[in-house]
Amino acid sequence: MESLRRLVRRPHLGVRARRQPRERGFTLIELLVALVIAAVAVAMIAVNGLPGAQRGLRFEAERLAQLLSLAREEAQVRGQPLRLQADASGYRFLVLRERQWRPLVDDADLRARVWEEPTRVVLVRPDGRSEVEFGRDAVDVPFKVQLAREGATVEILGNGLGLFEVH
Repeated sequence: MESLRRLVRRPHLGVRARRQPRERGFTLIELLVALVIAAVAVAMIAVNGLPGAQRGLRFEAERLAQLLSLAREEAQVRGQPLRLQADASGYRFLVLRERQWRPLVDDADLRARVWEEPTRVVLVRPDGRSEVEFGRDAVDVPFKVQLAREGATVEILGNGLGLFEVH
């Protein structure tokens, strides 16, 4: 009778009143969480581990690659050619208006920018032209823009189909 009273007072204790000991080890989810945390930590160390000049140059190259993609799309939307003009002090985008290349001033994203430090810019194209120019065509000539400063070098590769990669 006493055991029946205990079951009535504690209905959660039934036939399986004793707990089974948990097996030792990790669940799959715990392992996946640990792997994700480790991957994020390694990525942060790898990015922060780049030398200062290389890191700054890579940041600027990635920004320029995004702006090149935007300029390509903008040229197609506007129906007017856009051109990149770059030198050691900075870069800007020009638009062809009334048969003259004029600075693009009505676009906040494609405004003129100054490099953080003097930067050597070299354009390599298979057709030998010395400028990056986007028009109405969906296919352009592939090119490579090399940025260099203080012993660090980064390349932006344009595949001619609108994809720009930083290496």
